[in-house]
Amino acid sequence: MPVNASFVGRTYPPTEPYAVGSAKIREFAEAVGSADAAHTDASVARARGYRDVIAPPTFAVLIAMQCDKQFVADPEAGIDYSRVVHGEQKFVHHRPLMAGDEVVAVLHVDAVKAAGGHTMVQTRTELSADGKDVCTATSTIVIRGGE
Repeated sequence: MPVNASFVGRTYPPTEPYAVGSAKIREFAEAVGSADAAHTDASVARARGYRDVIAPPTFAVLIAMQCDKQFVADPEAGIDYSRVVHGEQKFVHHRPLMAGDEVVAVLHVDAVKAAGGHTMVQTRTELSADGKDVCTATSTIVIRGGE
């Protein structure tokens, strides 16, 4: 089944809140090799004007990809995940994600395009905490065609 192009414009319901914790931020910072003390030391983060440790910018992908599962797992979308290659990821941060945030994500399917026997799908995930925008994550996946 090909990717369902009629999904362009579809918005999925908000996710359950994702609790951003300082331990998860620390683990992620270590995994990506960030040495910025604001990711691990609350006093450093507070000295910079934040209420708690802040996450590395790419931390948002953890929340966005969990939200994206709604589309990828939707049987009517027609995505064979075994054929998916991640093509591109972009973030627009409105403020850093911080320990203590309860982040809700809303997924939008922005484009489905055929290209060279493959299908490219662009999604946009809006992350918010306390009703305020935190980050917009835009992702492009490529669903390889053929066998």
